[in-house]
Amino acid sequence: MHQYNQGDLLKKINLPQDIKKLNKEQLPRLCNQVREYIIEVLAENPGHLGSSLGTVELSVALLYVFDVPKDSLIWDVGHQAYAHKVLTGRKDVFSTIRQFGGISGFPKRSESPYDCFGTGHSSTSISAALGMAIADKIKGENNQHIAVIGDGAMTGGMAFEALNHAGTSDANMLVILNDNGISIDNKVGALGEYFTSITASPIYNHIKNRIWNLLGGNTSSYRKPKGIFRRLLFALKSFFAGKGNFFETLKIRYFGPINGNDVILLVKTFEDIKRIKGKKVLHIVTKKGKGLKEAEENPITYHAPGLFNPKTGERENNHNKEEEFTKFQDVFGQTLVELAQINENIVGITPAMLTGSSLNMMMDVFPERTFDVGIAEQHAVTFSAAMASKGFIPYCNIYSSFMQRAYDQIIHDVALQKLPVVLCLDRAGLVGEDGATHHGIFDLASLRIVPNLVIFAPKDEKELRNILYTAQKGITLPLVVRYPRGKGRIKDWKEEFKEIEIGRGETIKQGKDIAILSLGTMINNAMDACLSLSKKNIEIGIYNMRFLKPLDTLLLDEVFSKYNDIITLEDGVKKGGFGSAIEEYAIEKGYKNNIHIMGIEDSFIEQGSIKELQKLCKIDSESIVEKVEEIIKKK
Repeated sequence: MHQYNQGDLLKKINLPQDIKKLNKEQLPRLCNQVREYIIEVLAENPGHLGSSLGTVELSVALLYVFDVPKDSLIWDVGHQAYAHKVLTGRKDVFSTIRQFGGISGFPKRSESPYDCFGTGHSSTSISAALGMAIADKIKGENNQHIAVIGDGAMTGGMAFEALNHAGTSDANMLVILNDNGISIDNKVGALGEYFTSITASPIYNHIKNRIWNLLGGNTSSYRKPKGIFRRLLFALKSFFAGKGNFFETLKIRYFGPINGNDVILLVKTFEDIKRIKGKKVLHIVTKKGKGLKEAEENPITYHAPGLFNPKTGERENNHNKEEEFTKFQDVFGQTLVELAQINENIVGITPAMLTGSSLNMMMDVFPERTFDVGIAEQHAVTFSAAMASKGFIPYCNIYSSFMQRAYDQIIHDVALQKLPVVLCLDRAGLVGEDGATHHGIFDLASLRIVPNLVIFAPKDEKELRNILYTAQKGITLPLVVRYPRGKGRIKDWKEEFKEIEIGRGETIKQGKDIAILSLGTMINNAMDACLSLSKKNIEIGIYNMRFLKPLDTLLLDEVFSKYNDIITLEDGVKKGGFGSAIEEYAIEKGYKNNIHIMGIEDSFIEQGSIKELQKLCKIDSESIVEKVEEIIKKK
């Protein structure tokens, strides 16, 4: 394993108690060494860079002052928690982050006792911290409970719900609002503008600092009789922000904003603030990508930059055959722009994944018809449904794993009312290094049972392009289009649009005895297996079903009448998914054929490359070959 430079102080740090042995004056040097270590490791082992560089001082200060894990520390989300992982017993395996068999890129309870709560999806930390705080209160314990939430994640509905509940409780909880002015893309919405307004007023900050110094620079002054000074600072924030303090309105004490990249200031503030009981919000301002010039200047690109030079920050360009192909998300983005140019009723909607979904392409051309609604999947779906009710054609793009948060809205607001929303589920199937929290493996099974939905999985870029075209030709039911992360296999996918008949699959290749029914891009694995088997004089039939719902029953009747053994292939969970749908049809029609379901077993799949994970789940081409040979051997 490559040896990375840890620095003289970092070498001595294995657990938080080692940090506590340092003098405060040593902490800035430790922060520099942690930051350099993260940069050096991630330059060769890609991960989420920018957010974690901005929270190095915060991580050090929290572990220096608080007694974690006895004191609960919850990171929202793991993008911010790399320094935390380095300092809590995972320094020497940090280079395995997001790799197969390595440590997770997100906090994970089974990985470390210092990961108090698993967080892979945003806006959950305040709910978790509040639940832990109230549980401790019931048990008579007096621990600290800290939620670190970014200004982007604070726009999520769960954060508001938790704050509303917290305001009515007497829980001992500290919410640290890490405000770096950006989430993955630029933050959107009125709350983001509010945070900017209370941090940007130079007059307010000057007067605040004067009062702070007059009070001795100590938050103990907030406990003066009748809270005069505390209310004075609250009043200042409200006056210069031009509005009432949002958190104070919810009966939550608000402190800040302070410099979140000043570790000495953070330590002093935490030492004071932890003596104040009840609900508190500390607003810190950090620099995303701090310590790497390119990451500071290009925070969106360097959120997860891939391979880069640790000294210059310059990203590496991998010139290989894969570069000739296009990402599915870009096929979506480019196609939607084309369609929007010919159909003025098309609108694009996404919950905070503007760049990740490539909907930024439409934003550039049609900003008035493109909506980034913030981290609010439920709102995105219902907002789309309402626009559909007014005659628009909404293409609502949500990552498959994030769609789970809007399940009720899909049922209640879209499917029940038969509103023709086009739900584009990006990152469907196994997504690779982000791991269990992000795999889009549940969409087929969970959505198949919802009435009125049409569910389509394109086998390639051309089919994705054509189903997007078909969607705006007057469909009367909601349409789900799910497609994978990464690139396809076709260079020239931009052809004249062709309409796809709803509910019809296609025969790719006729065969003998054994047929493979494939859904989506898993057809590539089937074709690779077919090529290997043909060299052994084994001819199998391959069918691209395209639609999970409605199934092409004419094609299925043909397959069941011709083949004794049928393999179903999907990159979703086996229980309730595509294979289950085929089995149900066979039972209904009285077919006695042997059906072999190849999909993901009833378990959560960890991180790794997609190739590694497909092999683990036995849905890769080699596993298909083995399954076919096993069937033949039994015959």
